[in-house]
This record gives sequence, structure tokens and C-alpha cells, in this order.
Amino acid sequence: MTKTNKNSSFKQYIRLTNPIHFLAVGLGSGMSPIMPGTMGSLMAIPIWLLFYQLIPILYWILIVVAFVFGCFLCQKTSDDTHTHDSGHIVWDEFVGMWITLFFIPHLSVLWVLIAFIIFRFFDMVKPWPIRLADQKVSGGFGIMIDDVIAAIFSSIVVYLLTFWIS
Repeated sequence: MTKTNKNSSFKQYIRLTNPIHFLAVGLGSGMSPIMPGTMGSLMAIPIWLLFYQLIPILYWILIVVAFVFGCFLCQKTSDDTHTHDSGHIVWDEFVGMWITLFFIPHLSVLWVLIAFIIFRFFDMVKPWPIRLADQKVSGGFGIMIDDVIAAIFSSIVVYLLTFWIS
């Protein structure tokens, strides 16, 4: 299935008073009329600041739970709004950013910005196999998995940059 951006249809059916919809659209950040994915990725950062100091095992448990929960959130919101992977659904960007941010060497505006730019690059350009997952995997899992793959690519780049920049 390909990504559709039926803004009028999506906005007609979305209910921000519904906690599932509210989370799926990134606490409302995905409702931005311009670059909702980028806005969702930005909104993921202050939330990440609440848990970035967790020990690694707890951090990754949180990521796995957020991914599994995200599959449900994204599927339910897609079903309710009669769309597939609307650009307004940005929970997948949250999880992708959180994965990428794990690999920054230390907390600094520079490293958060680097991680953000690299993740947005891979999420928007969608090189193989990200594009393949985006096009071929459907449902809530499909919405989530292309951003996780983008995050894996981004994480590798961020990790390699730590040797060059630090």
C-alpha cells in the first residue's frame, strides 16, 4: 500500500479528544499543516528528555513497548480516519527519533540536531530498504517499521560520526 495524504478525510475523522488519536498524531504535532513528520520528530525530543537517562535495558524496553503500542495506535487511527499512513500520524517518528537519539555520545544541542537531521533525511528520502518497507508492509506495523529502519540507518551514521566529531 502506498502512503496517502488525504488531509480532508483524515481531519474529518480525527478526534484529538480520543487518546489513541491524540498519541498517534504526536500530541497534536502531526496536525501541523506544514511538514507534520518533521514537527512530530521535533516533538519527540522533549519527551525523550524525560527518559534519556534510563539504563540501556530499560531504555530499550521502553522503545519496544512504544513500538508495539505504536503498531496498535497507528492501525486504529488509520482505520478510524479511513487512511493508510497519513502524514499526520507521527508516533512512528517519535519512536524513530528515540532510537536514533540513543546513539548520540552525550546530551548537547549539536548532537540532538545532528541526530534529528540525519533521521529526517532517511525518513524523507527513504532509500532501499526503507522505501520497500514503506510500500510493501501494510497496517500499523507497516507504518512503524519504515521509521524504525530509517532510525537504524540514522543510528549507524550518528554512531560513526561520533568518531569523527568527538
